[in-house]
Amino acid sequence: MSTVSCSTASSSRGCGTSFPSKTSSLPALNPPNFIRIGTNSQSDILSSHRLTLVHENRKAWSSTVPMALVDERQSTGQNVAHPPRILAYDLVQGDLVKWRWKEDKSVPDTPTAVLLHGILGSGKNWGTFARRLAHEFPTWQFLLVDLRCHGDSASLKKRGPHSVASTASDVLKLVGQLRLTPRVLVGHSFGGKVVLSMVEQAAKPLPRPVRAWVLDATPGKVRAGGDGEDHPRELISFLRQLPKVVSSKNEVYNALMEEGFSNDVAQWVVTNLRSTGPSSSSFSWAFDLDGIAELYQSYEDTNLWNFVENLPRGVHVSFLKAERSLHRWALEDLQRIHAAEELASEEGGGVEMHVLEDAGHWVHTDNPDGLFRILSSSFQVLRP
Repeated sequence: MSTVSCSTASSSRGCGTSFPSKTSSLPALNPPNFIRIGTNSQSDILSSHRLTLVHENRKAWSSTVPMALVDERQSTGQNVAHPPRILAYDLVQGDLVKWRWKEDKSVPDTPTAVLLHGILGSGKNWGTFARRLAHEFPTWQFLLVDLRCHGDSASLKKRGPHSVASTASDVLKLVGQLRLTPRVLVGHSFGGKVVLSMVEQAAKPLPRPVRAWVLDATPGKVRAGGDGEDHPRELISFLRQLPKVVSSKNEVYNALMEEGFSNDVAQWVVTNLRSTGPSSSSFSWAFDLDGIAELYQSYEDTNLWNFVENLPRGVHVSFLKAERSLHRWALEDLQRIHAAEELASEEGGGVEMHVLEDAGHWVHTDNPDGLFRILSSSFQVLRP
């Protein structure tokens, strides 16, 4: 198994920030070999590597990246070797994956899944879970993305508007740049709506079936007041009031606790603080809070019900509701999902609804075993 990291940062850290507010009990994985690329590497259960992408002619390159989930017409000329940076990412590959982006200029047929985080998260949130998937399904590879304004992608100043649609467009450009053909898309919360928007924007008809997983999110507008004491809008607003540079992580943690946010959220938020320099004792945010505020507004306002209720051929969407979800799942939402489920096409398109027991909103840390069992069907059915 191997992991390739592509980041905009110059240090030897991995892409993005971690999400260790809760620990999951996963079996120890012992892959037989590590594949090392480059010099900036570190050992975990598998190797982490950094590939630096050289920024060339952004305008010329962007015109060659179609909005598609498959791009078999993608140029394999020299400009592919040094494309402009679109987003920071990690690519976790199973032991049986032979394709390497830098060395192999062919279009890969390796089955690929894209995993997207939620608001104030990063691709690293999926790290442990992706390694478990790669161990169990060694012919697959898993793309973990830092979405715009988040993690190591925050230093890539994106043009507005910062929205669900523009975020989805970024990811589509990235998979086109990497010449990948995702067969499975998994998005948590905000990332779930991004997944739906990706499929909506993709060129039709799709050349092969795509399964989209929307974890603890609904297609319609988000109802205010559904997230209790840790409502994301209130959290983002509070963080924007804090100084951009702070003297310690404890300073932010204590401020969050005093404001009434939960211990779990306070501990998680401070993992997004980074040292301002090698010898500095001060910290600043790893994300763009102003941009994230726009993204969350778009998440609340974006309505993708029409797409879900009229899925194109070859698209299968699975919604997963956490049993103890903080997200406000209205009865109308559940009824509309079940109604769409009944209209599932015999030609491969359709909708499913799942409930993850013993889990709150953070499904991949609250009940990783249950989530793994539910998602595994996608990787068992879609063999290369």
